Amino acid sequence: MLPHARSAWIRTLGVLALVLLGALVLGLLAGQVWPVLTAAALGIVAWHYWRLRKVLLRLTSHRRLPPARGEGVWNELDRLLHRSQDDTRNRKRRLVQMLRAYRAAAAALPDAVVVLDRNSQRVQWFNEASAGLLGLRYPSDIGAPLGERLRPLPIAHWLASGRHAEPLLDVPSPVDPALRLSMRLIPYSQELWLLVARDVSKLMHLEQVRRDFVANVSHELRTPLTVVHGYLDMLDPSDQPEWAPILEEMRRQSQRMTQLVEDLLTLSRLEAQDTVSDESVGMASMLATLRREAEALSQGRHTVAVQDRAAVDLWGSTRELHSAFSNLVANAVRYTPAGGSITIGFAQQGEEVALSVEDTGYGIPAAHLPRITERFYRVSTSRSRELGGTGLGLAIVKHVLQLHQARLEIESEVGRGSIFTCIFPADRAHPRDGTGSGAIRERTQQPTRQA
Repeated sequence: MLPHARSAWIRTLGVLALVLLGALVLGLLAGQVWPVLTAAALGIVAWHYWRLRKVLLRLTSHRRLPPARGEGVWNELDRLLHRSQDDTRNRKRRLVQMLRAYRAAAAALPDAVVVLDRNSQRVQWFNEASAGLLGLRYPSDIGAPLGERLRPLPIAHWLASGRHAEPLLDVPSPVDPALRLSMRLIPYSQELWLLVARDVSKLMHLEQVRRDFVANVSHELRTPLTVVHGYLDMLDPSDQPEWAPILEEMRRQSQRMTQLVEDLLTLSRLEAQDTVSDESVGMASMLATLRREAEALSQGRHTVAVQDRAAVDLWGSTRELHSAFSNLVANAVRYTPAGGSITIGFAQQGEEVALSVEDTGYGIPAAHLPRITERFYRVSTSRSRELGGTGLGLAIVKHVLQLHQARLEIESEVGRGSIFTCIFPADRAHPRDGTGSGAIRERTQQPTRQA
């Protein structure tokens, strides 16, 4: 108990004792002890009820009443309530100011921000940018299901994914299809989610300009490289023996540049695609081809093994899948020292199907794994250039797998080797029924990229 409250309590008890003592003395003098004491006690109770009424009035009043003056426990209680009410009002005022500042900041954002109820996926609040980017209108869309309000965007399944929803990097705006949006779902509490949509139209345009530039430059480089190859083939090292090392280095570098141009063109073509053909890819012949390529690249320096345990074929593009798988095999051969082993496996993983390429090579440090599929990203620049890599192989693999709704998983340990696994969904596999490679899937082709 606070000192002021303790002293007020003692003073109040003292006043009550004095009143009762005075009543007792007065009763003795008048010869009516109990009636006088009873009257005094009733007066004390009535006074306390009157002070209790004043406390209730303070608690229920919407006005700011001045604190009581004087001593006693009731006056101290009144002052404490007045102080508590002032603190509550000040705290409420600060919270309101903070809320207004946050709402003003959210309203000023150029990105659309929508607060959703987790269970019903209904709109609880949205900022001003949501009107221009998502077409939401206040107050009619408050409480409306977001999936219905954002039609024709097929995002109901995406919203249902909740915490596992991957960002949608390029979707058309419901207001204007020319606007391209990047959408992200952020579960920031147990009951509420936050949808953030950003206009990425300029970024998409710049990305398309970059792709066109790379594709055009790569295409234009083909002709001069063909001329260079032709003249190099005409030069005979035996005519000028001292030129032999120079000519060999020129041939090697021109071949490397040619491979770089071909990889750039392949990557540009894959980035421009939205779907792939649904032909049957014979995996038995694919694995045999990959083994021959690995042995040809290895030239007897490695042990190459193939393990086919799936007994299924894949729906997809034979050309694109061969490009992806052969890049993985070439990397395994390139980054595995002589005497190592390379294993190409094809097996079921639950309902999914996986093709893996395992090597006993140098391995990749864990810090590099998140960026290993970026174009031109190199773990070791000196080693990559020494071994002739272009830095585009894994980028090609990633895009091919995305077109087939598949994913790439990488396990690696420095000094122990790496395992690159291409995992395909169940609907991309079908039994080897003898139809052979090239059969066309009859079902309706699905989009290969998220909206």
